[in-house]
Amino acid sequence: MGEQALEGIRVADFTWVGVGPVTIKYLADHGATVVHIESITHPDSLRLAPPFKDREVGINRSGFFANFNSSKYGVSLNLAHPRGRELAQRLIAWADVVAESFTPGVMAKFGLDYESVRQWKPDVVYFSTCQLGQNGPWARQPGYGVQLSAFSGFYHLARWPDRPPAGPYGAYTDFINPRFGAFAILAALEHRRRTGQGQYIDLSQLEGGIQFLGPLVMDYLNNHHEPQPQGNRDPLACPHGAFPARGDDRWVVLACFTDAQWEGLVRAMGSPAWAQAPRFATFLGRKAHEDELEHHIAGWTREHDAYSLMALLQGHGVPCGVVQSQEDLFQDPQLAHRGHFVRLRHTEIGEHHYDGIPFRLSRTPGRLWKAAPCLGEDNEFVFTRLLGLSREEYQVYQAEGAFT
Repeated sequence: MGEQALEGIRVADFTWVGVGPVTIKYLADHGATVVHIESITHPDSLRLAPPFKDREVGINRSGFFANFNSSKYGVSLNLAHPRGRELAQRLIAWADVVAESFTPGVMAKFGLDYESVRQWKPDVVYFSTCQLGQNGPWARQPGYGVQLSAFSGFYHLARWPDRPPAGPYGAYTDFINPRFGAFAILAALEHRRRTGQGQYIDLSQLEGGIQFLGPLVMDYLNNHHEPQPQGNRDPLACPHGAFPARGDDRWVVLACFTDAQWEGLVRAMGSPAWAQAPRFATFLGRKAHEDELEHHIAGWTREHDAYSLMALLQGHGVPCGVVQSQEDLFQDPQLAHRGHFVRLRHTEIGEHHYDGIPFRLSRTPGRLWKAAPCLGEDNEFVFTRLLGLSREEYQVYQAEGAFT
């Protein structure tokens, strides 16, 4: 074992956009040698997504793409070109893990699907992920995480009762599924280590996303109870929500699940007369008058600084946190102490921040060692140094259009 947990593992990464690249980035950050494969003709579409460094649009300037693909080599291969497919097969032969996230059938069209590959590489660990899984009546439906978050049931719940669905921010299921994907790949690698056998992993992002609604699904299956949207409220807590703090668009969230927490909130507010009313004495009473209760609390919170509120309420045993902006995150002393944000120098956009590794292994902590690649940036290194092409062979492939 080298200094990183996955040193010596090699990955041919045909994934794109969100779930696949983030899944494979876990492996890359912990020592696996990862080659991210796209084409100049059809680049990873996340390269076209903002934010762009200095607000200058460019194929190599997306911070979104960069954050999901650090610690990887990047090559361009035209899979529609026979010579491109030839090199793709050589990459697969080199790799321990093959990963792809296309609509089902795309890799088969190129003869690079699991059933084709396993004929000549039976020990391959082959990872496929897509919206709805590899089979079934809707398997070939394309889409992105925003649509899937709605399809999974999150948008039905993440809204106010009297308003249209709003949903959680962004492609929510894109940030659930990589945890399942990385774990499944590691399990398959361990199985191969023990048995010598490869296997196929089919991650349905719909089914992965639904795991985060498990209790509500079970409530419906067992009790025929359809959960309804409640905004920021919770059936087991009162108050429970976001409240304004002093300043422009400053907020805190707080929650009282017990009478002791409610009493702590009352003390923190200075025991105002309104809080002594009998209707607020019990949880059921507070729930029955939740609108009024929230109005009173908001009148108090908006007079105070958000961080001062957090410290005050936590000191009284009340769960409370600041709704932090992106600027706040970069100034957060806890994140700074942990060294969460990592600065790397990118070939085109220069030095900028990347999200760091969210968990630390004591003996093999992992590291971000390379900024995300420009499109095709590592072609020569990968194909000559890792795959062993001669300089002349590489130039022939280049002249014939394999890298377009």
